[in-house]
Amino acid sequence: MPRPTHYGPHRAPDNLARPVHWDRRALCRDQDPDIWFPEGTETDVLADTALAKEICGRCPVSGSCQIEALERREPYGVWGGLDEHERREILRRAAEQAAARFKEEAAKEAADAQAPAPAAA
Repeated sequence: MPRPTHYGPHRAPDNLARPVHWDRRALCRDQDPDIWFPEGTETDVLADTALAKEICGRCPVSGSCQIEALERREPYGVWGGLDEHERREILRRAAEQAAARFKEEAAKEAADAQAPAPAAA
């Protein structure tokens, strides 16, 4: 008699190789980490930020990096070509748009609730 299995007839075992995470292809892996988190004088910060953004502009995974940094609300550094100020602005605008959509939907629901019911035929 065959040994019982919890996989079932249409399930694969979970010993398959996991896909490689996007960050393994990131160009920043081979760079000085200080570039991505610039400190010092304003001139130094601007120069390092520009260099980091230039490298991100050539990176094949910068979009994934941006998304992850925005989802994590990464507070510091350059991620996916965006600095912390740019990420905060994107998140602020997204929150404003969500609030506006919420207000529009609430107003529509309130109007629908006050509308007279259709007459029965």
